[in-house]
Amino acid sequence: TSSSAKPTNTTPCNNYPEFCDRQYGNITEVCAHNSAFDKPGNLASNQDRTITVQLNDGIRMIQGETHYVNGSIWSCHTSCDLLNAGPYLDELNTVGDWVRDHPYDVVTILIVNSDFIEPGNYSEVLQQSNLKDYLYEPPYIPMRLDQWPTLSELILSQKRVIVFMDYNADQTKYPYILDEFTHIWETPFSPTDRAFPCDTQRPPNLNQETARNQLMYLANHNLNTDVSLFGQNILIPNSAELNVTNAATIEYGSLGLANQNCTAMWNRPPTWLLVDYYDVGKGSVFEVAAKANGVTYDRPCCGATSTSAA
Repeated sequence: TSSSAKPTNTTPCNNYPEFCDRQYGNITEVCAHNSAFDKPGNLASNQDRTITVQLNDGIRMIQGETHYVNGSIWSCHTSCDLLNAGPYLDELNTVGDWVRDHPYDVVTILIVNSDFIEPGNYSEVLQQSNLKDYLYEPPYIPMRLDQWPTLSELILSQKRVIVFMDYNADQTKYPYILDEFTHIWETPFSPTDRAFPCDTQRPPNLNQETARNQLMYLANHNLNTDVSLFGQNILIPNSAELNVTNAATIEYGSLGLANQNCTAMWNRPPTWLLVDYYDVGKGSVFEVAAKANGVTYDRPCCGATSTSAA
């Protein structure tokens, strides 16, 4: 018998004991869209709580746009003049600090390689970060839906951080930076349509049976509006509709309805629900995820500041 601390049915994995024996690809989690963009008063922000608070509250996918400026990777929205959340290394270290303090949690990072730079740049910053010892390297390229380990297996191996990148990943050179679109498909990106159709958009021309049976999927549920800022047309969160957009209720435009529609269409719920201002609704986005997972959401939200393992 092993003397290592094995998660039991009373130890929560990603907040629920029921998740410990579930495969990574068979759990619905909430993703904070552009997680680092929480600048007060900046119209280009997508969140209003820090990454640490997001993780404390239950966010399990950290996602965001990155740009290559003067030889370094930065977390910036459209351009670093519009919203600059700092060096990407700082963001990774923030996640790493949290992962270190929460040994029964598995966190996903989705890198948006906005400038289509070579993956070695991201490998370098990941290896400089305090995440480096937690990075998961899959046994197969690509991993199919039914091949993912359980959360317990990831936790016991301490490879509890799974990193995906949307463009230019090279898993043969950098096996811990997984190619997003051979593992995950996405519904329409930057939606302005409150109907939130659950069709495949990226990768383009995806075989529908492959989408149904072999890939995880991410539902983009962040309603946008088009504005002009500093001479640029950009999409920003439609804050007027946020209470409905993030709602757990089954009403037009709500996350609850989108999850229901996606589940009916694909015979399984989304693997990730991507939202802006996740805290609007006081936990409603986590309630939707819990329903998708067949568990009950009963945690406080939002703004927990505890950094202890829980």
